[in-house]
Amino acid sequence: MTQVILGLGSNTSFCGKTPVELLGCACAQLADVLSSCVFSSVYRTKAMYVTDQDDFYNMVVRGFADESVTPHSLLDEVHRIEALYGRNREKEQRFGPRPLDIDIEVFGNETVNDGTLQIPHPRMHERAFVLIPLLEILSDSADVVMRNTYAAYLKRLPDQGVRMYLPVKDFVIPSEA
Repeated sequence: MTQVILGLGSNTSFCGKTPVELLGCACAQLADVLSSCVFSSVYRTKAMYVTDQDDFYNMVVRGFADESVTPHSLLDEVHRIEALYGRNREKEQRFGPRPLDIDIEVFGNETVNDGTLQIPHPRMHERAFVLIPLLEILSDSADVVMRNTYAAYLKRLPDQGVRMYLPVKDFVIPSEA
């Protein structure tokens, strides 16, 4: 089993579902792809890069992929889930509004850098909206070295407007997404 860390975000509705509801639906789908999923709280975040848009709702999911799952097959599943909940990569603005965005932040100890995928995610270290929820779910992690590395990245960042929105205990993952 390979530990996988995913970053999720949403800032537009789709088919009557709010961004937070879309995150819940995505988590339900991801729980079918990964085992032993742990979900962070949901954080409300000022948009980065393209700032003239609604705030994002962000969270992190940690799960385990079995031996048959590769980084690229997981990327295919992530793209399927994003499309299911309204993401259309052909029509969107880079870093612009979207109903669902799922990034593969970490896939075990693997490094991938090809035309379709980069792991670890190349901007993970500059994004408080990834690091804050990641540190929340790694609080009991046995990997002290990586936890300390992520905490050091976060310490160097300015305030990026990441605020707790919904504690994980109140986050609803629908039984049918």
